[in-house]
This record gives sequence, C-alpha cells and structure tokens, in this order.
Amino acid sequence: MLADLVAAIILVALVAYTVTGGADFGGGVWDLLASGPRKDRQRALIARVVAPIWEANHVWLILVVVLLFVALPKAFAAITTALHVPLFIMLVGIVLRGSAFVFRAYDPHGGVAVRRWSRVFAVSSAVTPFFLGVTLGAVASGALRVDPATGRPLVGFWAPWVDVFPVCVGLFVLALFAYLAAVYLCVEAAGDDAVQEDFRRRALASAVAVGALALTTFVAGLETPAESALTLKRSALALPVHVATGAAALLAIWALWTRRFALARLVAAAQVGLIVLGLGLTQYPHVVAPDLTFEGALAPASVVEPMLVALAIGSAVLLPSFVLLYRVFRRQPTPPGE
Repeated sequence: MLADLVAAIILVALVAYTVTGGADFGGGVWDLLASGPRKDRQRALIARVVAPIWEANHVWLILVVVLLFVALPKAFAAITTALHVPLFIMLVGIVLRGSAFVFRAYDPHGGVAVRRWSRVFAVSSAVTPFFLGVTLGAVASGALRVDPATGRPLVGFWAPWVDVFPVCVGLFVLALFAYLAAVYLCVEAAGDDAVQEDFRRRALASAVAVGALALTTFVAGLETPAESALTLKRSALALPVHVATGAAALLAIWALWTRRFALARLVAAAQVGLIVLGLGLTQYPHVVAPDLTFEGALAPASVVEPMLVALAIGSAVLLPSFVLLYRVFRRQPTPPGE
C-alpha cells in the first residue's frame, strides 16, 4: 500500500512537471530557433510568458528527487550512481538556464552580453530535457542492472545510457517539450496574428516530430533488455491510456489546424500528461527495471509514513500557493483608468 502511494505521488509530480516545466524548456528551444523578420517579437513573447513563474515549476522535480531519496533509497542510489553523467549535465543545464535568463533580463549594457546570455539560455533549454529523457530511457530500458539487496549498480557509468533507446527517448522528450511550448505560445500570442501564426506552424511541425519520434522510440524499445515497448501488457490500464493519448494528439492537431488555440492548449496538456501516465503504467511495478520494484526498494514504514504526513501538510500550503501564483502572474494587466 505504501509503495503504491509513493509511486502514485511520483507519477503525479512528473505529470505536473512535464505540463508546466516542460513548456518552459520548450520556450527556450523556440528562443534558440527564433528566425525571420519577427524573431525579436517571438523572443519577447517567450520572455514575457516564461518570466513570472518559470522557477516555481521546478518544485515538482524537487519533490520527485526527495521522494526517491527518502522513500526509495536503493533506487536513488542506483540511479544517481550509474547515471550521474547525464544527471550532472541536466543539473548544470538547469542552473545555466536559470542564471542566463536572469542575467539577460537585467544586464544594464545590452548588446553582445545579452546575446551571449540568450544563447546560453536557449542551448541549455535544449540540452536539459534531452538528458532528462536519456535518464528516463536508461531507467526503463533494463540496461541498468542493480543488486536488489543493496541498490549497488552492476554496470558501468556509460553502458546504461549510451545506447539507441535512451537517446531516442531524449529526442522524444525534447520534441514533446517544444510541441507543448509552441501550443501554449499560440494562446499567449493573442493580439499578434503574425507571431501566433508562426507558433501555430511550429506546433504542427513539432506534433509531427513527436509522432515520428514516438514510433522510432517504440521500435528501439523492442531491442532493449527489458523490451520496454512490449511491457504495455503489464498493466490493464496502459492500453486504454495509450489509445486516449493518440486520440488527444489527433484532436490537438485538429484544433491547431482550425485555430482553436484554447482547446489545443487544453488537449495538448492532456496528451502530454497521458504520455507520462502511460510511461508510469508501463514501468510499474518496477522503479528500476528489471531488478528493483517499488515494494522492494521501499524504505521502512517508520521513515515513509512521517514523510507522507509532512507531504500532506506541505501540499495544503503548496497547492493554494501555486493557484495564487498563476492567478496573479497570468492575469492580464488592467489598462489605466479602468
């Protein structure tokens, strides 16, 4: 029961991080790829949308790390030891991205310095989600073998993630975040038809890229030790979730094609959330396939139960705070005199 609850909380946190923080990373990707006569307006829109709340979205990733460390120490030890190279690159990317965004916004001189900070922000926004996907792919692939008794990795530092399947997952996550950001930016660009059309075309193109990479990743998964692509059969809910994901993807593309941007944003967020949910159902009951299950990696109840109580108390503060944060910073400013 405790293991299932911890797994569910981790999955919910990953969904929340993907649909919020993922779009922030995707915005940085489009900052990197901004082009044409409206590139300055595109980047200005991205900066305006990302600026107020981008840092707060990392709280969901922090929650996942804390849950692994406290509730699943064997899994935490295995993942952070065997995959410390991609995790380190991802961490450096998060730090550089945040620092560069702030320095770019407040640099008093402008010019070359701002362009350099912009490049650091954009490149790190692309590198970080790629290595996040690589890490997830390595955990799911079955190549990360672990001693179930101690959590000690039985493989080297390169073999689990320097492979076709983790790289495909990394590219898939990168495309997914770019797609989500482009859809969100279509809504945020209301009032600037030309920029809105730019992001509509990019959303459609990235939707096609997501589909192609999903198929590529599925095929690559057939060759992994855990045959990740075939483990959908493990959960009775996995197949309906993946069917719902496909339906959401088609509906999102239709909404973009017909310029129903509010609907597209809602459905695209649902699509991305369902992708993460499907991944979790595919992986369950393993936290590190095939050697560590959530039940086998769980810390003693004397540790997990107080942590869950603290999490419940913290959630009572965190969730209303997030609602307030979004309401304050996403509200359109009222013109003077109204």
